[in-house]
Amino acid sequence: MKKALIAMSGGVDSSVAGYLTIKEGYECYGVTMKLFDSADATLSRSHSCCSMDDINDARSVAEGLGMPYEVIDFSERFKEKVLDDFVYRYENGMTPNPCIRCNRYLKFDKLLTHACELGCEIIVTGHYARNHYDEKRGRWQLMKALDDTKDQSYVLYLLSQDMLSKTRFPLGDMKKADARKIAGECGFITAEKKDSEDLCFVKEGSYTDFIKQRTGKDYPPGDFVNLAGSVMGQHKGIIGYTIGQRKGLGLSLKEPAYVTALDIPNNRVILGRNEDLFKRELWADEVNMVSWESIDEPVRLKAKVRYRHNEEWAVAEIKDGRLHVVFDEPVRAITRGQAVVLYDGDVVVAGGTITEIGE
Repeated sequence: MKKALIAMSGGVDSSVAGYLTIKEGYECYGVTMKLFDSADATLSRSHSCCSMDDINDARSVAEGLGMPYEVIDFSERFKEKVLDDFVYRYENGMTPNPCIRCNRYLKFDKLLTHACELGCEIIVTGHYARNHYDEKRGRWQLMKALDDTKDQSYVLYLLSQDMLSKTRFPLGDMKKADARKIAGECGFITAEKKDSEDLCFVKEGSYTDFIKQRTGKDYPPGDFVNLAGSVMGQHKGIIGYTIGQRKGLGLSLKEPAYVTALDIPNNRVILGRNEDLFKRELWADEVNMVSWESIDEPVRLKAKVRYRHNEEWAVAEIKDGRLHVVFDEPVRAITRGQAVVLYDGDVVVAGGTITEIGE
């Protein structure tokens, strides 16, 4: 019998993914990743993931489906590849997306290795995405989910061809409501569970509190300045600000002000108007070609610069290993550290980490 490892987060989606895989005739093994040390393993936030409650829920579903179940400690790998990177990027004026790195280096790397050790042909997740092998291109294709409102292809762009070949996304062709219906019919404890929304490793407070606690550093106040360089007030530590931010500045000004840039060397937060946030050009590093083997000349594709962002038409090309994207129309709040992902219709072409922004 064919074997599959089910990556179980303790949510409704991975529960249904396990059920559907069993229906396909696979012998399944349920696995939940433990990503935190003992001090962090009892998360209390109701919209987070990877808490002890999630582990108990995943175990309950696995037992109900008759699957062997285990929790694997990947906390050291998570610290190295996700937490340390998260802190480093914020300290250097970027706004990272840790879920992307967790997918690449934990769920579809370490977990896939464990699947092979168990003799499993594939790993199955509850992501809303699709993949299939394109005979014409000779490559595995990563595609958007049928449900546009739940599509997660953006956070999966770092997957390699080998990872895509050994991964299945059973929910890619269904709506979220359908998944909840199946979970309810199966009597899963996760059927009405809310989706995780917060950073899984931030227990209480804000991400800035997490960074301060983790580094033991005191991030000093500095100047808010306008685009002309005039001082407009004092900020409370530069790691607490992101591009496009308006709320929480603590300033009383005649007109709305937005964070338009972070000057790390001089510990300054640059403020401007909303229209100052719109840019047409970016460069990205850490480029991963997904469904296409290469981009050898400028090509018109659609691109998105954050998870909750509508795709926009642009011209993309790769120069000296860097991805260069020029949008047809200016895009608001392009941010260093976020990912730019290119789409050809429903197909994920490539993506990279935004490192430079033009005019």
